[in-house]
Amino acid sequence: MNKYKLVDCNFHDELEALAILRQLCKIIYQTEDDTILEVDSQIVDVYAANQEEFLKLKDGNEIRLDRLISVNGKSIQFAC
Repeated sequence: MNKYKLVDCNFHDELEALAILRQLCKIIYQTEDDTILEVDSQIVDVYAANQEEFLKLKDGNEIRLDRLISVNGKSIQFAC
């Protein structure tokens, strides 16, 4: 797995707000084997583990934040 790339704090805050609101989100992300997937799901948690950050979706799927492409049409932002 590639080294984790830190996500911008403002983008991270937006993800946490979506988790609190429990609204349905359109999430586009890249899997470890470079497949692009699009899902409509609720974000139930944003958490850190092993110096990486993740989204946990209502269906139990977990996505490493630096694998996100966009959430609700907003492209991922990385820290400088």
